[in-house]
Amino acid sequence: MKLLKDILHNVNVQTLIGDDKNSINKIVFESKKCEINTLFCAIPGNVFDGHKFIDDAIISGATAIVCEKLPKKLKEGITYIKVRDSRESLSFISSNFFENPSKKIKVIGVTGTNGKTTIATLLFNLFRQLKYNCGLISTIENRINDFVFSSSSTTPDSIKTNELLSKMVLHGCKFCFMEVSSHGIKQSRILGINFACAVFTNISRDHLDYHKNLEDYVLTKKKFFDDLDSSSIAFLNKDDTYSETMVKHCESKKVFYSIDSQNADHRAEILKNNFSGLEIKIDEHHFKTKITGYFNVYNLLAIYSVAARLHSSTEDIIKCIRNLENILGRFNIIKSKSGVNMIIDYAHSPGAIDSLFKSIYKIKDSSQKIITVVGCGGNRDVGKRPMMGKISYVNSDISIFTADNPRDEDIMCIINEMSLGINFQKEKTLIKITDRREAINEAIKLADRNDIVLILGKGHEKYQEIKGKKYPFDDYVEIKKFLK
Repeated sequence: MKLLKDILHNVNVQTLIGDDKNSINKIVFESKKCEINTLFCAIPGNVFDGHKFIDDAIISGATAIVCEKLPKKLKEGITYIKVRDSRESLSFISSNFFENPSKKIKVIGVTGTNGKTTIATLLFNLFRQLKYNCGLISTIENRINDFVFSSSSTTPDSIKTNELLSKMVLHGCKFCFMEVSSHGIKQSRILGINFACAVFTNISRDHLDYHKNLEDYVLTKKKFFDDLDSSSIAFLNKDDTYSETMVKHCESKKVFYSIDSQNADHRAEILKNNFSGLEIKIDEHHFKTKITGYFNVYNLLAIYSVAARLHSSTEDIIKCIRNLENILGRFNIIKSKSGVNMIIDYAHSPGAIDSLFKSIYKIKDSSQKIITVVGCGGNRDVGKRPMMGKISYVNSDISIFTADNPRDEDIMCIINEMSLGINFQKEKTLIKITDRREAINEAIKLADRNDIVLILGKGHEKYQEIKGKKYPFDDYVEIKKFLK
């Protein structure tokens, strides 16, 4: 239970009507979740406007209303707080309600187009090996030490985030490793969170169905670094074009990591690279790791750079990195009894798919065919479909275009858009199969011994989203069924 006046700290209140000394037991932005002594925050969204549900919230027990527009009729006994921006206000209110947990735990945020989940999860796994209590907020799952919680979004809403951080504090966690998405930044979900460290991975085209253009996407990511204070540390992939842009107005200390540049704080050199793992050198440390894929060298560089500043022994860090493995849905290799190499990966943007193929070509020999199963999500960035299709076709011997969460769109229409602009070649094959299960089976049937079958786009996901419903579907399960 908190006093309303206390949880309004740092909120830009334009008008307050009523008693600010009311007790608040709960904060929500969904009217259906209201109970007695609830603060309801009315948020204007893309589909629903929370202001239309203020009366419903009051009927359900809300005693305080945060809104951008005051209702025409004010109800007696209700406190109305008019603000400029409800989303921003909710973030500060959430932090205050849960007693500012991000000030009691070191929060490490990871942003960029690709690598967020891998870096955040590997950091969590590394620090658990180092015997720390810590938490994870990620696309795949949320964790507090050994407790696992389901995840419905990359970056949760501000209430959920602060609630998770509060629980982490109660469980003695010293660190929280957290994915920070462009949606989370744009929608002020992370406002008010004190980040001790921020990691930038890379930028390529993604989420342009939500962002106006690439510039808006980049500037949204940049805002995360703009808001850091001088006590924090920013870790940046120097080999990415946008690394300097990210920290142009950033007050934090900067640490750069690189494979290509000599002028970086931490550098990596690849000594061996095959399907069994990587042998690399980071700074003066030479070691082998079970993790595979050229692009994962950048991820390992990032986690080493962060860990070296949060833990005193680099020897301990390297020892633990040796034991790390690829996380679920990220370059997971399954070898069949017949010798076919199947790789499941979440890659679902042009940059991610291109990076994946570059990694494959650094490992494969000339005799191995590449057979790729790939699709594009419905109701999402249409412009990236031909780009993804072309990258797959050019780099594969056989491409199979199929479904990947078509949502409300026709699957064949999506597949045809993926095919636009392809210059067909005699030595390459394009197959269109609307049923993803059939597509996976066909890819494995077409593979000879030692060939590489790439199954892209879904990774850890266990569903197909079609016409508003999520149907059970798991690439791993489908592979196992076929191999039986």
